[in-house]
Amino acid sequence: MLEVIGAGLPRTGTTSTKTALERLGFGPCFHTFEVMLHPELAGRWQSAGSGGPVDWDEVFKGFRSCVDWPASFFWRELAEAYPHAKVVLTVRDPHSWYASFRVLSMLSARGPMREDETPEAVRPVVAAMTTLRPIFERISGSVFGEKWPPVRPPEEERAVAAYHRHVGEVRSALPSERLLVFDVREGWGPLCAFLGVATPTDVPFPHLNDSASIREMFELMRTEGRVRVPFRPDGE
Repeated sequence: MLEVIGAGLPRTGTTSTKTALERLGFGPCFHTFEVMLHPELAGRWQSAGSGGPVDWDEVFKGFRSCVDWPASFFWRELAEAYPHAKVVLTVRDPHSWYASFRVLSMLSARGPMREDETPEAVRPVVAAMTTLRPIFERISGSVFGEKWPPVRPPEEERAVAAYHRHVGEVRSALPSERLLVFDVREGWGPLCAFLGVATPTDVPFPHLNDSASIREMFELMRTEGRVRVPFRPDGE
């Protein structure tokens, strides 16, 4: 059962927040990267991708929290399904967010590798991400008014407007005692206070998955057949 729901858009510190939540005892935390490590999880999202009824307990079986797309797109449904869960809306400067999101969009827009050029070790991962493509297209159509990843990412003005719209909708829909608007640069303090847990003194707040890490992850998949996610740098 989910105890913490991430409502932030991708590239707003979701990987750092995932790692922080797990360090605070709210793990495992679902992030799209979990599908890269465990491709079988992709099948759980097929109903959500088609717009059919969703058994959220089944989708998040084994997880105590979630962040990032596709999970964060369904923040309304999840907040209703888990009325005692708290919601964390990760934010950052919208223009720096766009620059980072643009990198992700351009890398993703290349689409899955052809089978004959895909290292055998990562073929299940490519297949899983292909399974998720319909749900990402549904999400992008709702958020940006166009499919994602398109041939090119949304124009900055349009994307930033969508960013502000999303933040405004979350903030207006949830009571303040249930919602934390969180910039990961603030560190442990606000997050720990909101969740009612002690602040770690033995480790710094994680800051993971910059644009260079994203580029490296895609490149390693293509050239070495390795999945190297930011919170597990050695991969599997």
